[in-house]
Amino acid sequence: MASISVVIPCHNEEKSIAEVIGAVPKGVLEILVVDNNSTDRTAEIAREAGARVVPEAKQGYGPALACGFRNAQGDIIATLDGDNQYPPYKVVEIAEFLVENNLDFVSAARFPLDDAGSMPLIRKVGNWGLTIATNVLFNLRLYDAQSGMWIFRKSALDHMKLEQTEESKGMSLTQEIKVRAATNPRIRFAEYHIPYHPRLGESKLNPFRDGWRMLKYLIKMRLGL
Repeated sequence: MASISVVIPCHNEEKSIAEVIGAVPKGVLEILVVDNNSTDRTAEIAREAGARVVPEAKQGYGPALACGFRNAQGDIIATLDGDNQYPPYKVVEIAEFLVENNLDFVSAARFPLDDAGSMPLIRKVGNWGLTIATNVLFNLRLYDAQSGMWIFRKSALDHMKLEQTEESKGMSLTQEIKVRAATNPRIRFAEYHIPYHPRLGESKLNPFRDGWRMLKYLIKMRLGL
């Protein structure tokens, strides 16, 4: 089995980060927490829980993940959020699925939800709408275009030109990386269904503002391909 780096971008996730780190199964090479200007005890708690913490001063989900990718030492990278909504205990299982099926990139799909109450209705509608838009614009058949949990070979990044624009610094990266992986003939792509859990701590997502921003970015990507 190839070595696995678990990358967790974090901004003020002190309420949940220890639980997330504790749920990562044994056998991974490292747990790498990217501290994106947290003003609480996120970094301290992460170190105490056994993670390696690296700082990223440039604010945003995209820069935080890019920092994690640069610093990851494993052959396979698994991404998680620090709010405990994604299942860390599935990391090795999905990595084994990737290796056994000779894949390069696996996106963890939350839909259909196992627990209907794990996501507010407004977010369900937004996720469905953006997934439909992604499939129509790029001729794909994704179940979940917005998932923030991915397991992929680090070498796959060489075939993806991920942008660092103002749009992609935010949550738009969650759809950009999947679109670039799924539409690239050099990358073997698949989805893998996962359970999804209610968030611990306060959400930083604004469904209307961020949803509209992500839709505009999808259209911009389509025009650029």
